[in-house]
Amino acid sequence: MPDSLIIALAQINPVVGDIAGNLGLIRAARAQAAQAGADLVVFGELCICGYPPEDLVLKGAFLDACEAAVNELAAETATGPAMLVGSPWRVKEGLHNAALMLDHGRIAATRLKHHLPNYGVFDEIRVFRPGPAPGPVSFRGVRLGIMICEDMWYADVAETLAESGAEMLVVPNGSPYEMDKPTIRMDRARSRVAETGLPLVYVNQVGGQDELVFDGSSFVLNGDGSLAAGVAAWQSELVITKWTREPSGWRCEGPKAPPDSKLEGVYQALVMGLRDYVNKNRFPGVVLGLSGGIDSAICAAIAADALGADRVWCVMMPSPYTSTESLEDAAACARLLGVRLDTVNIGPAMGAFDSMLAPLFVGKASDITEENLQSRSRALTLMGLSNKFGPMVLSTGNKSEMSCGYATLYGDMCGGYAVLKDVYKTTVFALSSWRNAHRPPGCLGPAGAVMPERVITKPPSAELKPDQTDQDTLPPYDELDAMLEAMIEGEESVAQIVAKGFDEEVVRRVWRMLDRAEYKRRQAPPGVKISSRSFGKDRRYPITNAFTSLI
Repeated sequence: MPDSLIIALAQINPVVGDIAGNLGLIRAARAQAAQAGADLVVFGELCICGYPPEDLVLKGAFLDACEAAVNELAAETATGPAMLVGSPWRVKEGLHNAALMLDHGRIAATRLKHHLPNYGVFDEIRVFRPGPAPGPVSFRGVRLGIMICEDMWYADVAETLAESGAEMLVVPNGSPYEMDKPTIRMDRARSRVAETGLPLVYVNQVGGQDELVFDGSSFVLNGDGSLAAGVAAWQSELVITKWTREPSGWRCEGPKAPPDSKLEGVYQALVMGLRDYVNKNRFPGVVLGLSGGIDSAICAAIAADALGADRVWCVMMPSPYTSTESLEDAAACARLLGVRLDTVNIGPAMGAFDSMLAPLFVGKASDITEENLQSRSRALTLMGLSNKFGPMVLSTGNKSEMSCGYATLYGDMCGGYAVLKDVYKTTVFALSSWRNAHRPPGCLGPAGAVMPERVITKPPSAELKPDQTDQDTLPPYDELDAMLEAMIEGEESVAQIVAKGFDEEVVRRVWRMLDRAEYKRRQAPPGVKISSRSFGKDRRYPITNAFTSLI
């Protein structure tokens, strides 16, 4: 029975479907762990194929490739450290989400995920079967209790493992980031430790996958609930932890990483989500409209931090309603970031559409139609540049606008990715001030301010008609965002929101705007999820919906 153990926490960034590439990441981490004398390397959930693989697991050829990769890795463990890896795995009764212990040149043990998440962005129950309550895995004289991600969120699996003689809990994860998720995860882990008295190893993946972003933030808790080791968020890293058997059980020592502030976590999530979407889908860079407003300014900063200034192309597209301030502010943002800025005047396009449609619009006063044509002229311009030169169009709309439909379909909603899709306007203001004062680790943009202070303080405006501001149409953003968060994240009723002190008619108007804009949101590009209820898989409302008429 060993008295010491070295466990490596491998926080890697796999690419869904890139099995060969993921094997390369796994091998590199194992080689580094071997140099440090590790006995075991623990990877995240489904690291072989990347998480979440979604309906890829319905393809037999995909499952064959995953299983071949596991067997290939297993053979490599004839010497050196063992590995705990995750993969889709077929057994007699069906397909499972599995953790596999690879040791001594073979698959030494298999454990199947017991609790399959079926809420929010998760629908594993569509493609996987739940496994039985697991027993411990004997690893070189130590009994490891392996729980896969969701299994840690419930008491029963840890209890079963403890009662079966487990000496420590090991949890491979694919846990997406949300603003409050790091605290919630730690609370759940400490609950399992308190209930069992066992130390716990938590290894999460890092990186962006479509709308999800994974922060890593892997950690180890000792049996008394104290933090023994922690891996920095938002970066791939291998951390070595050293374990000693004491009379009270196993105890770990390892390095610790300082936690992010809340705003830094959100900003890093946006940077990583955009970086991995662009890079993993092999776009050369991004192109976006830089209006002189705060949304496009922070999007340009996020893009420069994610990709580097040389891969960010900004375009100012003035109309007769564009203010001198906006022209100045857009130019100042581009200078601060060091990005390319070109100007394309959309006046000729506006004139062309006016001439084309004049015979049909005769006798009709100008209205929102002409405003939307301006926005769509800008979208056509950006899409033309994207088609001709290759960069992906980055949409700059925020969650407040998307909630209320204060966005033009096929206009400012146009793009391949919407980095602010889940970010309320009040958070946009906070992030902009924060980024002007901080440059987060790993970011490629400049130190110091990334936008003039005037961009943050001036009243937001779409500038589609004279003297226009957002508040002509919407309530003040601090009030609007509070109401929207109650409606979207909280699913609160009109009466509950009014009871918080909001005007009833305003609440009803916002409720109606939220419901009526569903058809627009269904056609919006993907974007980074940072809240507990983002638009998309998290919130699935019918487009055809008569319930609003009852409110």
